[in-house]
Amino acid sequence: MDNRGDTIEFHIDRHIALLGDSRGGWKTELNLVSWNGREPKYDIRAWDPEHKKMGKGITLSVEEASRLKDSLVNHFDA
Repeated sequence: MDNRGDTIEFHIDRHIALLGDSRGGWKTELNLVSWNGREPKYDIRAWDPEHKKMGKGITLSVEEASRLKDSLVNHFDA
């Protein structure tokens, strides 16, 4: 549910990468996720082991994800 009490529907279309592990079995992941039946977006957030509960995260369009990739490459190559 969101902060208004509305149910949020999601579907993980594709798991891309495991970014880290947390206590209690939660894992920070990069996935392609469809939220409320919309077009899938790149999504970075922590998930419980069953992928039923999630932490706060960030969703990125293809363009935003591409800019993030370029920025990270430039940062680490500097």
